[in-house]
Amino acid sequence: MFKNIALLKRKPGMSREDFIAYYENKHVPLIISLMPEIVRYQRNFLVEGNRYIFDKAAPIDFDVVTEVWLKDRESYERFAAENAKPDVAAKIAADEENFLDRPYTRMFVVEEKFSSI
Repeated sequence: MFKNIALLKRKPGMSREDFIAYYENKHVPLIISLMPEIVRYQRNFLVEGNRYIFDKAAPIDFDVVTEVWLKDRESYERFAAENAKPDVAAKIAADEENFLDRPYTRMFVVEEKFSSI
């Protein structure tokens, strides 16, 4: 599997509940319809009050950790190419304007390691 993570921040003034509702009910169906390479799409919404931040750590400036799994590197390349198409990118950007503070978006590919317990 090949995994992409996005750290996303909600639009200023938007409640956590409205943010989650929009993401789950509007944005998720859009992404699934546009990105057939995705095999798993998970959103991890931060819970208020349960944060442990060390003194020198940067403040948490995102509201959700989104995980997107793709079958392999080739699937990721097709996913990235599809996302880069002007019409697809415009649809995603237009929808993100409804609920995200887009300049705070960070996306990256990770290599997963698991430990059995």
